[in-house]
Amino acid sequence: MRERLTTRVLLFDGSGRILLMKGRLPNRPLHTSSWFTVGGGVEPGESLEAAALREIGEETGFLDVELGPVVWTREAVGDLASGERVIFKESYIVARCGGGEPSRAGWEAHENSLIDDIRWWALEELAATAERVFPERFLDLIGAVAGGDYPPSPLEITIVRA
Repeated sequence: MRERLTTRVLLFDGSGRILLMKGRLPNRPLHTSSWFTVGGGVEPGESLEAAALREIGEETGFLDVELGPVVWTREAVGDLASGERVIFKESYIVARCGGGEPSRAGWEAHENSLIDDIRWWALEELAATAERVFPERFLDLIGAVAGGDYPPSPLEITIVRA
């Protein structure tokens, strides 16, 4: 199985809200949607930071962005929009921008069909939502990161299954 290096972005605005997208996996119905961060695959020869900036620009239109450190990593098997099954090797990087209304102008066709919403969330709203937020442990870990309390080395997010 092929490995896919992926950058995920914890994008905060000036008010400390985080930008999340709501979508679903290919061939899954609407009720299986979850909220997740901006981001995507790292292209050959591209750094995590360059990929993060590219993905932010493509998925939100925001270009004036300050990158912080990688704070989490995660590895899991999943499906691409093409249906290919891969091992995702994700790095979660902190970023900050001025905020505003995200643009969908740079979205690819599969993103338009699979992403149902994109919006800024206050941490209090996230704590109160009954909707699924991805990845696992997101709600447990995001508060420290939002406050600028970064781990000395990236935390490995483990997948907890009941």
